[in-house]
Amino acid sequence: MAGSPNNNAHKPRWLLAELTYACPLQCPYCSNPVDYSQYPTELSTEDWKRVLTEARKMGAVQLGLSGGEPLARTDLAEIVRHARDLGYYSNLITSGYGLTEERIIELKEAGLDHIQVSIQASTQELNDHIAGTKSYSHKQDVARLVKKHGYPMVLCVVIHRQNIHQMADILKMASELGADYLELANTQYYGWAHKNRDLLLPSREQFEAAEKIAQDYKETVKGKMKIYYVVPDYYEDRPKACMNGWGTTFLTVAPDGVALPCHSARELPGLDCPNVTDFSVDEIWNESKAFNFFRGDEWMKEPCRSCSEKDQDFGGCRCQAYLLTGDMYNTDPVCSKSPNKHLVQEAIDQAMASAEKTVEVPLVFRNTKNSKKIT
Repeated sequence: MAGSPNNNAHKPRWLLAELTYACPLQCPYCSNPVDYSQYPTELSTEDWKRVLTEARKMGAVQLGLSGGEPLARTDLAEIVRHARDLGYYSNLITSGYGLTEERIIELKEAGLDHIQVSIQASTQELNDHIAGTKSYSHKQDVARLVKKHGYPMVLCVVIHRQNIHQMADILKMASELGADYLELANTQYYGWAHKNRDLLLPSREQFEAAEKIAQDYKETVKGKMKIYYVVPDYYEDRPKACMNGWGTTFLTVAPDGVALPCHSARELPGLDCPNVTDFSVDEIWNESKAFNFFRGDEWMKEPCRSCSEKDQDFGGCRCQAYLLTGDMYNTDPVCSKSPNKHLVQEAIDQAMASAEKTVEVPLVFRNTKNSKKIT
């Protein structure tokens, strides 16, 4: 295959299996590709089993079952059972929509270790608006069922301008549902979120106020619920470490079998991402052009190349660099050392100007036919 063999000692530890792009929800911050409809093909059950087997043989131990909505796959329990037989710790990342008690029991018997349920807001009206589907009551029922059947209650709420004012109520809701873990994931602007950035990006003042509420609440629920607050890149001075280092830890396999160093890598030009139907996981990880593309630091431009922090942040996110500057080799613009840092401020200013408009602006939902107006 294209690219030369890589003798890097790192092996995949986390496998994200995006089982399908199908989803009953239409979230405007969805991380699936904006053109996901162009990839209708899905791997067969046997293909997924082979991928899990090959990745486990290489050392993968954590398995994320994601989508879209992974519950849309009727073979989910069979895939989970195979993962358990191989020794994975498996995590179902779900909207909860369509998850019944019977199916929870089926998945538990198959060996599923962990369920993470997402809720869009603390009220039914806003949750159902953001999800594009009437789902709030069902999600709350599912959260309680997850707890009933012995799973830790893991709740995820994606935070953005449309719901950040509900922070106190979101925390209260999580407590009332008996959440053991709450992830407050500030929106990262890729995929549909990038398309809707002007309507989703909160102000610095909103972010800081919400963060204080969350941090203060940690003391209230200490020993009862753990809260993880994911800081938005746009208000940071240093970028996040891109996938813990490109091609060192994470392997994502898309529904059609395309193997990706990160879930957004499809947006990057010239990677020639391989497909698991054509190559083994070992070949993909060690020999493919895509997984070798940003390994090491030879690809880096200044100021990254001579930066003392390059071994900590690896130059930041390649997808974010590409989306904001048009050049995936550039320093991630969220970094204060980047010559393109102004682009982040311009994006913030544009979003704040959008928030001040009095005319209705369309929020583009994942299913573009469901685009709605908000004020």
